Amino acid sequence: MAAQPLEGILAAVGDTPLVELSRLAGAFGYPFRVFAKVERFNPGGSIKDRSALSMLREAIRTGEVVPGRTTVIESSSGNLAIGIAQICCYYGLRFICVVDARTTEQNRAILRAYRAEVEVVTEPDPASGEYLPQRLRRVAELAAALPDSYVPGQYGNPFNPRAHLETMREIDQALDGAVDYLFCAAGTTGTLNGCAAYVRGRGLPTTVVAVDAVGSRIFGSPVVCPRLIPGHGAAVVPALFDPTAADRVVHVSDLEAVVGCRRLVRHEAILAGGSSGALVAALEQAAPDIPPGASCVLVLPDGGDRYLDTIYSDAWVRHHFGEVSHLWAKPASPDPKETVSC
Repeated sequence: MAAQPLEGILAAVGDTPLVELSRLAGAFGYPFRVFAKVERFNPGGSIKDRSALSMLREAIRTGEVVPGRTTVIESSSGNLAIGIAQICCYYGLRFICVVDARTTEQNRAILRAYRAEVEVVTEPDPASGEYLPQRLRRVAELAAALPDSYVPGQYGNPFNPRAHLETMREIDQALDGAVDYLFCAAGTTGTLNGCAAYVRGRGLPTTVVAVDAVGSRIFGSPVVCPRLIPGHGAAVVPALFDPTAADRVVHVSDLEAVVGCRRLVRHEAILAGGSSGALVAALEQAAPDIPPGASCVLVLPDGGDRYLDTIYSDAWVRHHFGEVSHLWAKPASPDPKETVSC
């Protein structure tokens, strides 16, 4: 039976493909199966489309957001901003997005194409040296100054993780319940919490692995340092944080995330974003403890087209890490001395 047409672009959110990574598994000699939930196929290009749609549709349902009247204000440096911008454009909502100086010009251009207003925070928080606290302060200032404004608040909104009950349902159904390990990048912890809630609610025998960044404050990184790769890790512990959501936590450095991305495109021709590379690196760390025959799923949050000037730029990689191309030229594990640094 032919697929039926969808009612509007937002109906295309979800039902992303689950792809087996047999070439990657073979290159590393893994005795288990590896699958990827490829979230770049959402219409806004990332898994954040799910969270954005869940939060805004609930706000419209309750009357907190009224198309044509409400101004939506949110802090985001990338994917969530683009997801919200597309939804606001669809519903005729004004959207002010607070970003920082590290947000790429490409992402700013995408936001403006969706008619979002972009505010750039240029100075980091004096106490922490991070931009996020300053961005959140600016969001609060704008919300206080503008009547009929609404802040989704991705770090504390319960409809962020609720969206990912559906993400995990899709994975569960595709593999008929045979999900032994699930790897999720931790940022707002929305994906992690939602998937874990589904796993526990259905009584699945799934080990949930949270992948955090070295230098992140979410799961208490052993190293505190600046981070270059967005998408996983956070400068503040999100209000949604639930320490019981993960059965295991793996910390991945920026270099390891870059190497993971390059290996993913080398072996599987999947051009993925930084947090996806972190999942590939985390799988390698966890591999010795994964039994033969198990099924592992990596939830790949976005594509790599927004990282062409960073992760996929040889010049950028050499500038930050030196000559490291040998690390993805073959599947051998990187030297630990090279991967734990920030």
